[in-house]
Amino acid sequence: MSKTLSLFEGYGIEIESTVVDAETLEVRPVVDELLRAASGAEEWIEDFDDGPIGWSNELVSHVIELKTNGPAGTYDGLAERFRASTGRLNSLLAEGWGARLMPSGMHPWMDPRKETRLWPHDSSPVYQAYHRLFDCHRHGWANVQSVHLNLPFGDENEFARLMAAVRLVLPLIPALAASSPVVEGRRTGVLDNRLAFYRTNSARVRSMTADVIPEATFGIAEYRERVLGAVDRELGTIGADEVLRGQEWTNARGAIARFDRSAIEVRLIDAQECAAADLAVAAAVSALVRALVEERWCSFESQCEWPTETLVKLLSATIEQGPAATIGDPDYLKSLGVDAAETSSGRLWSALADATFDGPGELAAPLEVILSGGTLAQRILAAVGDEPDRASLRRVYTTLCDCLAAGTSFQP
Repeated sequence: MSKTLSLFEGYGIEIESTVVDAETLEVRPVVDELLRAASGAEEWIEDFDDGPIGWSNELVSHVIELKTNGPAGTYDGLAERFRASTGRLNSLLAEGWGARLMPSGMHPWMDPRKETRLWPHDSSPVYQAYHRLFDCHRHGWANVQSVHLNLPFGDENEFARLMAAVRLVLPLIPALAASSPVVEGRRTGVLDNRLAFYRTNSARVRSMTADVIPEATFGIAEYRERVLGAVDRELGTIGADEVLRGQEWTNARGAIARFDRSAIEVRLIDAQECAAADLAVAAAVSALVRALVEERWCSFESQCEWPTETLVKLLSATIEQGPAATIGDPDYLKSLGVDAAETSSGRLWSALADATFDGPGELAAPLEVILSGGTLAQRILAAVGDEPDRASLRRVYTTLCDCLAAGTSFQP
């Protein structure tokens, strides 16, 4: 975000997709060749501007990120911009490599021990430093596709209000966005495996992810010392490469302060089946955050008092069970405007969407598919059956690739 925006004056969206063979759906680590071909450059590049949408590399060479080129002032029209850019990418991939883009939070049968190719170009020293620390040939590093939602803040007061609200919303996100129910060809019993791996992928440096839910820290100086300082000190203690030192992006909690862009980046959204669904989830999350920032149901002071451990417990339940997870804390429900002793996360989201969602009309339909038909993870499981084989997985994920290309929701 090139200039400082105030609360909800802009939305930065980043969506990751996997490059796969168009026939077999095996991962294809060709993003470096793709970006160079798109630009017509002779040298290797890491970013390409496709009009209002940017393309960039990630840790591994089979994942590409599409993102808004700077903050968008509204969600209006974004779905079509992302869909059109996805179409141009798919055309390049088909012509040059017989490949296409696959959505969802994880590739359903990739074996990262055998198939990972770390990005080998300009950013390689950073990725190699992570690899030396954590072994990135693992799920949680090599097999992840997420959506990042950047919400701006204009000053310290806005930072505090935004962080307090975001902390309360984070545990609910998997109940709306889980899309990674299959790992190495098997149903695991967990709806959001991406986040299950994410929680432990940097366990060697515990301060990096901590408990995923950020600590109750609402002053900028305190945040820099308590959160960023803790990460940097621990990296120093274990002798991590200098390239990782003093960087705010080594903080890997579920929401992180990006002071370089004056935004809080929400990182717990699994990639959905198409950009319209990605944006519907992002719009629902940002609308709920906004209602809390505006103190619609509870005060800022009361939001600050929520203990991290309570929110972590709820997050664990939604990672595993999604919308079926029971919320049995009436005080938490009251903070979200619901007067009940308990309810399911899915019913809560339906009530919250009715009360807060203000996204454009083109995002209402994909949101309704999620609220009425279940998360993408649940719809995938319904389509592949109880004991999926490679053929059934390929059939379902081919349909998901078609949904990404067409900008349509997946309904089994």
